[in-house]
Amino acid sequence: MSMLDRRDAATLIAAEMTQYRAARRDGDHPAAWNAIGRAHIVAQPFFALHLSAHWHMLGFAIALRDWREAAGQLLRLALVPLGSLTGRLPVGNTGRARISAFRPMPVPPDLAKMISPHDKPVSR
Repeated sequence: MSMLDRRDAATLIAAEMTQYRAARRDGDHPAAWNAIGRAHIVAQPFFALHLSAHWHMLGFAIALRDWREAAGQLLRLALVPLGSLTGRLPVGNTGRARISAFRPMPVPPDLAKMISPHDKPVSR
């Protein structure tokens, strides 16, 4: 999915994590989950960034005392290495426990524009 290099992905993820932290601070939990889910979409192709996204989701779930989400995030933390090794990462999946860890989902249009290979200049 992603044609971003790790540095560009990290920049996009940092922007989403800023949104996540602001929403969390403001008590806007749906917006916080949305932002961290978007960070997860970008992070998936990069092992450490992907692992970090699930780690943050786990911490948020624990803070909210959402034990179902926390259990799902523990499972996903265990699945990240397997997904990375096999390359079986469901494009667009937001990483939440209420969504199958194997289900591809549509990538939000604004993210798709930023990570699409069609938006990158061709080097010659």
